[in-house]
Order: sequence, then C-alpha cells, then structure tokens
Amino acid sequence: MAAADTSGTSKIRRYPCPGCSAELLFEPKGGCLTCPYCGRTEQIPASTGEVQERSYLDYLDLKPGLLQETETGVLEVQCSSCGASVSFTPPVVAGQCDFCASPIVAQPAVPSPILAPESVLPFSFPQARASEVFKSWLGSRWFAPNALVRLARQEGVSGIYLPFWTFDAHTLSHYTGERGEYYWETETYQGRDEQGRNVAKTRQIRKTLWHPAAGQIERWFDDVLIPATRSIPSTRIKSLEPWDLNELKPYQPAYLSGFKAQRYQIDPKEGFEDAKQFMALLITEDIRQDIGGDEQRVHQVATAYSAITFKHLLLPVWISAYRFQDRAYQVVVNARTGEVQGERPYSLLKISAFMVFLILIFFLFILLSQQQ
Repeated sequence: MAAADTSGTSKIRRYPCPGCSAELLFEPKGGCLTCPYCGRTEQIPASTGEVQERSYLDYLDLKPGLLQETETGVLEVQCSSCGASVSFTPPVVAGQCDFCASPIVAQPAVPSPILAPESVLPFSFPQARASEVFKSWLGSRWFAPNALVRLARQEGVSGIYLPFWTFDAHTLSHYTGERGEYYWETETYQGRDEQGRNVAKTRQIRKTLWHPAAGQIERWFDDVLIPATRSIPSTRIKSLEPWDLNELKPYQPAYLSGFKAQRYQIDPKEGFEDAKQFMALLITEDIRQDIGGDEQRVHQVATAYSAITFKHLLLPVWISAYRFQDRAYQVVVNARTGEVQGERPYSLLKISAFMVFLILIFFLFILLSQQQ
C-alpha cells in the first residue's frame, strides 16, 4: 500500500483504497488502514527508521533543520476561546473545538514549521467502546442534573493525538543538609495514681540529635514524560497514565489518517523546566537515602544537567468537550487502556434534597434514642 498525492500546491497525502478508491482511515481495532465503505484493510508498512533522540543543546542553539514543514495538505485551526491549535487532513473537519466545545469559525490555515514528532502511539481502543465508556461515566455521576443524563445519550467522542515531550538527562547534585538520629531520655512528671494522689511518674521521650551532612549523588533519567498541551489540566493528563510507551512507533502520517493532532503549546525549553521539577523530587529522595539516619533535612541542592536529549511524541485520546449551562466540561479517555478522567456539573437541587434527607434521618435517630 502506498500513499497517493494530488498534484499542485494543495497536494494532500492520501491513502486510497485499492478496491473502491475511497479514503483509507486508521482503524484502532486491528491497527490497520481500513476502508469505511468496502471494509478492505491494508497493513501499515513497518518503518525502517528508529525513534531518534534530539540534542537539547542543538535546539537551544537553533541549529538549522530542526524546524520542519508540516505534511503537505495538512490544515490547522485555532480556537479563539481556549487558544488550542489542531491540525487535520481533509476530509476530517473541525466544526467545533475538541477541548472547549466552542464553534470554530476561522478558516483553516497552513501550519507554520514545527518540531516534527519522532514517534506516535497509535489508537487501539475503538471509538464505539470509548463512546460507551464516556456515556456510562457521564450518566452514572452522583448528583448529576437530569439534563446531563439526557446529554450523555447524545454526546460522542472524537479522536485526537496530544503532544508530549520526553527528556533524558544525566544529573550530578551537590547537597548540604543534616542527619537526624533518635535517642531516648527519661522524663519525670507529676501524675495521679489509682487512688487519685499526686505522684511522680516517668516516661520515655524521643529526641533527635542532628549532625551536618554533605555529599553528591548522580542519577540518569530516561524518558521523563511531559505534556506539551495546556488544553487539558495536567492533573487530568497525569491520571490517564500509565502509557505503554514500549509500543511507540516511528512517526508515520498513516497513523493519523482520520484523526486530528494538537500542536504543542509548551516548547522544549519550558517542557524541560517542568521535567526538572519532576527530577528534583527523585533527586531529593536519593539525597535523603544518602544522608541516612532516622530523619533528614535537606538545606541546599545544586544540580548540573548533561547529555540532555528530547523527543516529540503523540499519544492518543478520545475526548468529548460539552457545554452545560454555558460552561465547558471535558471528559478524556486513554485510547490505549480506556481509562476515563473528566469533570461534570452538579445539581444543587439534588444535593440540597440529599442534605435535607440526612438531617431528617439524624433527628429521627435522636427521637428514637430519647424514647428508649
């Protein structure tokens, strides 16, 4: 199976069906390009390339060749409400924002050059199952407005690839701190005996003796995963983990056929600052182990980073952004595992009714207790 191009400046990478010439789309079930009309399937040829790490220093030096043009024919729209930019290849359309459900009225434009993705984790959780999971999640929320249950029957999900960075780095950290060691002292205090008389008693009090500590530790970090999107809260993205990154494929446009891909909103420089915060947590744990003792105090840490590399990858989600009473809500499904994370509205009427019910139960319990 080979991709076909139309000629001219508007040429688009397409994957025509050998049977009926319709557009082949990537089908998560089976992991093949599939014709939605005649059902023919075509395997995506295995890439002969390998996922390459980029030099972070080369990126900072803006060496030529890092920024690349997007695939020819790919269009991009930007939501005026939330600022998300999404690229897609016709016949996929962008009628509303996938992240805030706002209508998109701007004309699609050709994307500007970006750091192209090195790898992609293909969709494997089918859309039909994702829709069922989403509707079940939305319709089973406690204290949900009745209108939300009806909305759950109507809303669908759309597939989109989210941008991520991974970072590798070697760290060397010099630290100063203190090591605390427990010891016990006997303390005398005044208490009462069984007859209620004041008597002298003793008890053991734990205290801590602190000693100065200093040293250095090394650690190698591999594939620290950092979201490159601001359109979904980081806590929600974190809750979608784990991702089976061992199944990453070298980037091929065929995996995106029929799907959208979000343009990264966080560049590698900002992403590495986020990665350093994650690394700092593990470095602090290493320092505490190195200090030893019963307790540790870490006063100062100076970390040097070397051999820094990064790569740009795309991870798949099914997302539904819906509006309820003029507010936008999101529900996101991990398109590899089916894990669901999202937000929902609450019915103040149902919550108030439940509180009244609890109060009535409480007073009924008090009344029955007094009659016994």
